[in-house]
Amino acid sequence: MSITKLCLIRHGETAWNAERRLQGHTDIPLNAKGALQARQMAQALKDINLSFDVLYTSDLKRAADTANALVEIFGVEAKVDGALRERHFGALQGLSITEAPSIQPDVWQAHIARDLEHDLEGGESIQQFALRVQNALDKIQERHAGKTILIVSHGGTLDMMYRIASKQALSAERIASVPNASLNWISHRQGDGWSVGQWADTRHLEGPALENVDL
Repeated sequence: MSITKLCLIRHGETAWNAERRLQGHTDIPLNAKGALQARQMAQALKDINLSFDVLYTSDLKRAADTANALVEIFGVEAKVDGALRERHFGALQGLSITEAPSIQPDVWQAHIARDLEHDLEGGESIQQFALRVQNALDKIQERHAGKTILIVSHGGTLDMMYRIASKQALSAERIASVPNASLNWISHRQGDGWSVGQWADTRHLEGPALENVDL
């Protein structure tokens, strides 16, 4: 029976991560710590002789730069897929989680309440985001059935993949930890669907990694 294995990798740290600022589609590069985390992640996968068939990355710079550490150490090409972007947070993008409640109180309330249909004033609703991620995941799985796939993406996107694989409700409070440069595994078994494997692995990093604030 065909099993497709996906290693989901969150990008390394950025300055906005350190400031607890919502990034969304804003194209923020890795900071120095994030670039180091990316190299540590890539080296750890090399050290265990991980064999994989294809590497995908979000088109946003923080993910693409993280994927580039894998490109350099494994000598592979990265397939860029804009559907793997973070959720668009609309009016909340650029605000820290301490600023947002006072600057955009109504939008922030809809955000933390996980209002499934609210687009955060020009962003994506949770339902729209879920559909985008589901479609991206299904296309990649169908294209590479039975293979091992690396995907470099974002905290919110990987949380959505966790929800899809674990059948967690979209309205439920987030339970999946998604630290910077963490390794997270899901798999798809033909006939049975998705399941979650090892999650939030940061043993390869020196020191703690920041948690995802993009709920």
